[in-house]
Amino acid sequence: MSLTINIPDTSKKRIVIVGCGFAGLSFAKELSKSDFQVVIIDKNNFHQFQPLFYQVATAGLEPRDITFPIRKIFQNFNDYFIRIADVTKVNSEINQIETSLGNLYYDYLVLANGADTSFFGMHNIQKHAKPMKNVYESVGLLWDILQNMEDALTSDVVEELMNIVVVGGGPTGVEISGALAEMKKFVFPKDYPEIDCSKINIYLIEASTKLLGSMSEKSSAKAKNFLERMGVNVLTSTAVKDYDGHLVSLGDGKIIKSKTLIWAAGIQGNIISGINANNFTRSNRILVDKFNNVKNYQNIFALGDIACMNTEIYPNGHPQVAQVAIQQAKNLASNLRKNTWKEFKYKDLGSMATIGRNKAVVDLKYIHFDGFIAWLVWMLIHLRSIFGVKNKILIFINWVWSYLTYDQSLRLLFKPFKK
Repeated sequence: MSLTINIPDTSKKRIVIVGCGFAGLSFAKELSKSDFQVVIIDKNNFHQFQPLFYQVATAGLEPRDITFPIRKIFQNFNDYFIRIADVTKVNSEINQIETSLGNLYYDYLVLANGADTSFFGMHNIQKHAKPMKNVYESVGLLWDILQNMEDALTSDVVEELMNIVVVGGGPTGVEISGALAEMKKFVFPKDYPEIDCSKINIYLIEASTKLLGSMSEKSSAKAKNFLERMGVNVLTSTAVKDYDGHLVSLGDGKIIKSKTLIWAAGIQGNIISGINANNFTRSNRILVDKFNNVKNYQNIFALGDIACMNTEIYPNGHPQVAQVAIQQAKNLASNLRKNTWKEFKYKDLGSMATIGRNKAVVDLKYIHFDGFIAWLVWMLIHLRSIFGVKNKILIFINWVWSYLTYDQSLRLLFKPFKK
């Protein structure tokens, strides 16, 4: 059976969007009243809400709660086409991309294909560590955590099953460490009364001198204090050098026995063949100008995590967070719609991270605060950002239930079916 991408040719100019994360989705929605044909290409038929991957990995939410069908979002948009495919190459000389479904012509190409985990060239860690950059990896991580607890009931090698190492002290590392600490305190003792859960050790390892490096000193210190009070072993100024699936080797020569190393230490852009290699930074981000135009390409743009726009305030590119992606998308869509070109200027709306129940830190432009109020703000902002009324309701119910019962009820071990 031969496949074809099957997009009709019309008199309209065609914008092809690669990726439907925060950048691609926001950009596509902003074009709803434009005179373009819009083609969205993604590997999945759903949008993923990345900030809550850690809650899927710790049994707080189901995968369906943080995903939303792309076709449902755009079902009332005219001249929009969605294809589930891999984009393998850009042929800029002929304005064409190659995909797993066939080739496609574009008038404008927008690369919003995001980033993946960076292991900084450490092959053993890449082979054995557990990343958390998509919903599949989050579900897989939950399976590993629960299976280790089951194995601890019958194994004579208990220490490495009950040590969990998180590498990377950014928001992802801090948030999953806090969630694991709450599972250790409230969930595992009820599920596994035969196990001495006080022997579960959670390590959060950060190579730099502080957690939450992009946030204020006050928020960083408070996050560390919260985690340590919750029983997390926080190690800053400590690098992980190797991991063989059983032993974590640290830069100071110490060894931690663990079957679970969660890697939240770095990201790198997803490379698509055909873009000049000189356009990529060391972390595989694509260099763009102040209009998000890929340098040396007239009609190719990059948005979000994949884009690197060097400015005086951000000489190494903007932070790879959702707000940057959304704001860049809106600015580029407006430029293309109006055909009047306005430079992108990032408006920093603040940063936040949650550590656990009633514990969060928030940095706004003129104020930093933490604790219960910060935790409520974190929840409201994230709930507001989720797509779909049903998803918002499901997440809210799960959060209320967990708050009232000190329990997460989604601890399911689905094993592959074998005939």
